[in-house]
Amino acid sequence: MDSAELAGKIVYTWLTLVLGFILLPSAFGLSLGISELYMKILVKTLEWATLRIEKGVSKESVLKSSASVGIIQRDESPMEKGLSGLRGRDFELSDVFYFSKKGLEAIVEDEVTQRFSSEELVSWNLLTRTNVNFQYISPKLTMVWVLGVIVRYCVLLPLRVTLAFIGISFLVIGTTLVGQLPESSLRNRLSELVHLTCCRICVRALSGTIHYHNKQYRPQKGGICVANHTSPIDVLILTTDGCYAMVGQVHGGLMGIIQRAMAKACPHVWFERSEMKDRHLVTKRLREHIADKKKLPILIFPEGTCINNTSVMMFKKGSFEIGGTIYPVAIKYNPQFGDAFWNSSKYNMVSYLLRMMTSWAIVCDVWYMPPVTREEGEDAVQFANRVKSAIAIQGGLTELPWDGGLKRAKVKDTFKEEQQKNYSKMIVGNGSLNSELD
Repeated sequence: MDSAELAGKIVYTWLTLVLGFILLPSAFGLSLGISELYMKILVKTLEWATLRIEKGVSKESVLKSSASVGIIQRDESPMEKGLSGLRGRDFELSDVFYFSKKGLEAIVEDEVTQRFSSEELVSWNLLTRTNVNFQYISPKLTMVWVLGVIVRYCVLLPLRVTLAFIGISFLVIGTTLVGQLPESSLRNRLSELVHLTCCRICVRALSGTIHYHNKQYRPQKGGICVANHTSPIDVLILTTDGCYAMVGQVHGGLMGIIQRAMAKACPHVWFERSEMKDRHLVTKRLREHIADKKKLPILIFPEGTCINNTSVMMFKKGSFEIGGTIYPVAIKYNPQFGDAFWNSSKYNMVSYLLRMMTSWAIVCDVWYMPPVTREEGEDAVQFANRVKSAIAIQGGLTELPWDGGLKRAKVKDTFKEEQQKNYSKMIVGNGSLNSELD
């Protein structure tokens, strides 16, 4: 037997195993119990590693590392409360130190930029994806870590790459073929089948374990689904349980090929970069879409960028000016098994996918929430904030008023001026400074 024949048999055996035990069951939404067994072994292993670390280090340092979620210890009380001591007396120059302290805290670790870095872990998950420096090392723990590296890179990575290639190829080919059919109910059903099947295969390529809650509130046709945004795979996570019409910017490269193929079979709404700046054009196209109750619900991420699975930042009001029924969805990933957050300013798509495919697994919870509509007398901003608060509460996320655009842009002058006015009001709140100036 020559080397070419041997390689052919190995590839044939590999593809047969992948097709029979993973690809076909995942395409039909079934499970043979392999992933469940893998997750049980993984959970037991991580629990054992955590116990080893806790036994190897002092209890005080464990408590310190688990309780420390930031670089500095800060006073979380609002500034108005901190300045209460200034009221009832004249403003003094020494009061400037309070503002200096608050300013240094913001520079060292503000509540916005830390949302654009990976979520910190309480204990080591045998991966290198953590902000905490765990220094405890033992021979047994090292052996388990080495074994984990071999399993992740030599077994799981080739398997996941194979599944991802098959899933993406089927998606491009399937949507292209379906797009050649005339407009009909059959074409729509085939399009939904292709999207569901291929997304399930791609989720299996990440060893995805998804827990859906309150399925009776799943988004319906003619509606708008809004969700918090952590990763590009949010789309795969949601589409595994139901089809959506995507809204987003046109991309190039592999992503562009996938977008163009998908648009042939399903009425996705893709915009050029220049069109995205035209709010009226975007609103018009979205209104035309939801006006047809036979079309799939629109999937929108109002934050406009990925946040690190700890918070929900400002929802853009454009999605809430369209009208129609809003279906809120909360997504929360379990960071113990892998970091799903995409820091696009640090990693490109290829590097990000490599990190995902060499993690243990992607585990997350998805909560469908009761549909809501805009109330009488409620403007788009108030409506957006109400939906954002509901998603934050349901997902156990921190609600922040800041724009996620700060990930790449500078703070607007209007934000600075607003803070300056607030500081001024706090200082002269009792009128003592005004009386001196008079």
